[in-house]
Amino acid sequence: MPANGAITLRARPSDEGKRLDVFVASQLAGYTRSFVAGLIGNQHFLVNGQPKKPGYRIKSSDTISGVIPAPTPIELTAEPIALHILYEDEHIVVVNKQPGLVVHPAAGHDGGTLVNGLLYHCTDLGGIGGELRPGIVHRLDKDTSGTLVVAKNDQAHTHLSRQFKSRQVQKQYRALVHGTLKSSSGTIKLPIGRHPTDRKRMSTKSARGRTAETQWKVDTQFRWFALLTLTLKTGRTHQIRVHCAAMQHPILGDKIYRPRKLERTIKRQCKQPDKILPLIKAVRRQMLHAWRLGFTHPQTGQWMAFESPLPDDMEQVIKQIRESGL
Repeated sequence: MPANGAITLRARPSDEGKRLDVFVASQLAGYTRSFVAGLIGNQHFLVNGQPKKPGYRIKSSDTISGVIPAPTPIELTAEPIALHILYEDEHIVVVNKQPGLVVHPAAGHDGGTLVNGLLYHCTDLGGIGGELRPGIVHRLDKDTSGTLVVAKNDQAHTHLSRQFKSRQVQKQYRALVHGTLKSSSGTIKLPIGRHPTDRKRMSTKSARGRTAETQWKVDTQFRWFALLTLTLKTGRTHQIRVHCAAMQHPILGDKIYRPRKLERTIKRQCKQPDKILPLIKAVRRQMLHAWRLGFTHPQTGQWMAFESPLPDDMEQVIKQIRESGL
């Protein structure tokens, strides 16, 4: 439904008793109930010419009229941040996010984010939730690199969000981890929730953990490290980082989830600690990369998949590990 277009809806006997926001949302393709509820609350939709609350129960004789206002600018600055665009059309944009780039503005990061860069890059945003902004449907940690899809309009945002919620999106990662894996592949199923004492961390020991599943296979087994490909079956916060740590194979460079006694263990177990420890200390971020992302295009229904090559810093660490025999 185009913005600023007049809309008139007439309730039928079968609609009797439905919530107003639920009924209107069901008649407008691509708009969420919460978005419609906001419009009703701001009196952009009226029932028989009178304002009503979103929870109003409609009658079969009701006539609902209204408009969807044009998206309004948001209080974020468009910034000319260099972005690696893998694909773009009028509905979505797929980027290969560089490590160190925060996805969305938040406390301590009110600028210099992927959203700021997309506001500058995208000149055809259709509006998300009534605002002219890119629609973030999933996120990557600041220091995780790789493939990320962003919606340009409400319809695409709703469609992609449903795919992520229903686990229809294919998400594969590459990670460099510590240690020697005992098998070539496996699955880890451990629930993930907030850490019992550290609210900034996630944990498999949480009292309110949610189901989480990660499949993994070894791409390359080095002497003291391994390059893994991991497939997410769920999408919990820090899932791969937490699961790898729970497997006793933490991700190289992950300062939050690696064991506190990691360096002591390396000195005790490894014959070349003088080579391994400097390499570990030189790594500035977790060696985790969102390698492949597959989903159904929100407009065409076509299955699409995009891959981001390993970033330079991971390639350099792998090269050093290989050349040093580590």
